[in-house]
Amino acid sequence: MCGLVGVVTSDDVGVCLYDTLTVLQHRGQDAAGIMTSDNGKLNLRKDNGLVKDVFRTRHMRRLTGQMGIGHVRYPTAGSSSPALAQPFYVNSPYGLALAHNGNLTNTSELSRDLFKEDLRHINTDSDSEVLLNVLAHELQKQEKIEPSPEAIFTAVSGVFERCRGGFAAVVMITGYGIMGFRDKHGIRPLVFGSRQTERGKEYMIASESVALDSQGFTVERDVAPGEAVYIDVNNNLFTKVCTEPGTHTPCIFEHVYFARPDSLMDSISVYKARLRMGEKLADKLQRLRPENDIDVVIPIPDTSRTSALELANRLGIKFREGFVKNRYIGRTFIMPGQSQRKKSVRQKLNAIELEFKGKNVLLVDDSIVRGTTCKQIIQMARDAGAKKVYFASAAPAIRYPNVYGIDMPAASELIAAGKTDKEIEELIGADWLIYQDLDDLVAAAAEGNPDISQYECSVFNGEYVTSDVDEVYLKRLENMRSDAAKNGKKKGGQARQQNLVADLNTDV
Repeated sequence: MCGLVGVVTSDDVGVCLYDTLTVLQHRGQDAAGIMTSDNGKLNLRKDNGLVKDVFRTRHMRRLTGQMGIGHVRYPTAGSSSPALAQPFYVNSPYGLALAHNGNLTNTSELSRDLFKEDLRHINTDSDSEVLLNVLAHELQKQEKIEPSPEAIFTAVSGVFERCRGGFAAVVMITGYGIMGFRDKHGIRPLVFGSRQTERGKEYMIASESVALDSQGFTVERDVAPGEAVYIDVNNNLFTKVCTEPGTHTPCIFEHVYFARPDSLMDSISVYKARLRMGEKLADKLQRLRPENDIDVVIPIPDTSRTSALELANRLGIKFREGFVKNRYIGRTFIMPGQSQRKKSVRQKLNAIELEFKGKNVLLVDDSIVRGTTCKQIIQMARDAGAKKVYFASAAPAIRYPNVYGIDMPAASELIAAGKTDKEIEELIGADWLIYQDLDDLVAAAAEGNPDISQYECSVFNGEYVTSDVDEVYLKRLENMRSDAAKNGKKKGGQARQQNLVADLNTDV
């Protein structure tokens, strides 16, 4: 999962992009980057690390220009290295820079085609670089000295014909404008908005509405599935649906975990959706154990707080903050490497013994992925003196990997894969484990926008909305995403080039 922003203004955009990326930092902590265009001259700064660490005063002074794009990354595909920080750039045609959120499901096929047919070299194992080169080739085919909106939209139509998966992207065309587009199922989020200034109307494209709010932009609307939005250097807006849209199926995990609660996703308040998750989870708990002995409801900071509070209110049980969070430790789910995640839990949270001692505690989290974090937290609650520790998940059991831009680990690393709820309960050490029902989770989001009837829920039900995901693909994904595979990549990165050459010599 990554965060994107693109903006065209009348003033230098560097500080605006920096401030926006800090608001989107929750979407990626591995790397950050900004590229600006100043009268045809490109300025770039990107590196591994948090936004505040990547950009110093000396860097910001160089990020001049009236348009630019920014990106915060966590590694979905590929490894973690400065070379994979975005935006990516190609000089032909025009000079294109791209920032991407999501995952292409036909990257290998595209890489071969780019080499054999388009004569383009791919330097990394990032599907973002593949997406950029596909767009560059399609735009080159238009044979325009200056790219008109219609030529740009035709090129994006070609991208949609060739690329499959869940993706959103912002693209800067040097000296001409900023473009954003979203996959035909609308899996990954993208929104655009405007603000009125003395010099006229200005536009921004971003992953979440909160990014626009922070800079005084008003949301116009979400980018529609299969749509492209183009803002030229004079802040003229052009939009077009560039492919036949599929069923609109936004990612439900945005509401569970990734998005900020103050964001709107496809016109749905994330905060309200999480409140409804708490209500529905409370109703299920009441059905299963109407005579429960829970003394206190305690959230696991921060994402679950909204659901936990509403759950407690609905059940009439005391709500307390039992864990203090170290604000200087990042989100453990999006940390690369299992050993780093394990180490960070006790650095991240500390229990308030007073809220646990002698009590039957219901801990509430947004979801359970590997189970290692919640197992440690349950033990922390017992160490603080809790008599019983119950555990509630605002999301259903995660049993399948994600292929559309969330780095869910290999199925073998998911604690719920192939296990019953009772088995998971024993593994994490809870006295009782309760999961949200999938129908209730979908209803919690859908109530905010009745026009969307389906959601991308593959991590819960194993149903993938694109037609190209099979057991062979999932096995290959597991070989790439397991912690062992990622550690191997760090030690043997040169093998990728050899494998790519071998692939290029193999007919598809």
